Amino acid sequence: MRKAGLCALLLVASLSAHAQFEKGKWIVNPSMTGLNMSYSSYEKASIGVEMQLGAFLYDSMAIMVNLETKIADGNDIYSAGTGGRYYFDNCGIYLGAGFDITYNSHIPYGGSDKVDWGPYVEAGYAFFLSRTVTIEPSAYYKMRLNDGDRSRLGLKVGFGLYF
Repeated sequence: MRKAGLCALLLVASLSAHAQFEKGKWIVNPSMTGLNMSYSSYEKASIGVEMQLGAFLYDSMAIMVNLETKIADGNDIYSAGTGGRYYFDNCGIYLGAGFDITYNSHIPYGGSDKVDWGPYVEAGYAFFLSRTVTIEPSAYYKMRLNDGDRSRLGLKVGFGLYF
């Protein structure tokens, strides 16, 4: 009986999730929890906060703008970029890709470039708590084109608000 109830609940949640991925809807996605953990050979470990805003231009496809700040080894890092997300039908799983530019306030180890840039990819899941609020765990990879040692692989947890 519990399994049937759980299956019915997941089916209803997935159908209501699809309604949030329609053309004309908006998404606000702050990673306010501070759980943006990542690793690169340059930074070792970091903690950050990210804010993404987006609009669904087509069903299941959103264009996103993101801002990020983080602290890594005493270095303040600021980033801005743009990209897109594609949500697979009725399930909340998404793939994202984009491009961003990053400013590093302090470059340790004798480095000279304070600005780096490159593409990123992201895969995650929008788990709906209510009709408009989600928890969104995801994994990402940010490739840095001017210094490969600054490329990073990470995990983050955010909240999504769909309007």
